[in-house]
Amino acid sequence: MKKTLLCASLLLATASAGAEQVFSLSSPDFSDNALLAQQFAGATAGNASCTGKNVSPALSWSSAPQGTKSFALLVFDPEGAKGLGVSHLVAYNIPAERNSFAQGELTAGTGYTGGKNTPGNDRYHGPCPPAGSGAHHYVFTLIATDLPASGLQHGLTREALLEKLKGHTLGAAGIIGRYGN
Repeated sequence: MKKTLLCASLLLATASAGAEQVFSLSSPDFSDNALLAQQFAGATAGNASCTGKNVSPALSWSSAPQGTKSFALLVFDPEGAKGLGVSHLVAYNIPAERNSFAQGELTAGTGYTGGKNTPGNDRYHGPCPPAGSGAHHYVFTLIATDLPASGLQHGLTREALLEKLKGHTLGAAGIIGRYGN
């Protein structure tokens, strides 16, 4: 009986060890590679391509890598600017205890240190692809880091942030939303 219990315990421990969770990012507002609703598009006066409400979608994540001290979140459109790419959000110093952003929270600029996106602000700036350019891909990338949640100064560009994160990343998770005018 003792041998049976010991064997069963070892089997359960082995099965549990192999069932590691994967670091993942998701949204209740859109599925991976699905179209974003118009409310999540940018709203810039005088820009005919920015016809939304500039509300950031809700995001949540789970199973961050062991040793995570903070997160960085990037939203990037690789097709924007005729293939040069457009940065829609540069957010970092997100505390490791955090596991979500509510709808509109990234637009409000709360819960993170804002970097400088392509439009020149430090908050979420929704999609504004030119009419007729097709549906662009908006890549939401959450990066787990070993840096403290207050370690980086305000206003870093996407490129400057990526440079600072070299050697400090523990993993990344992503989701893609598409939007076109």
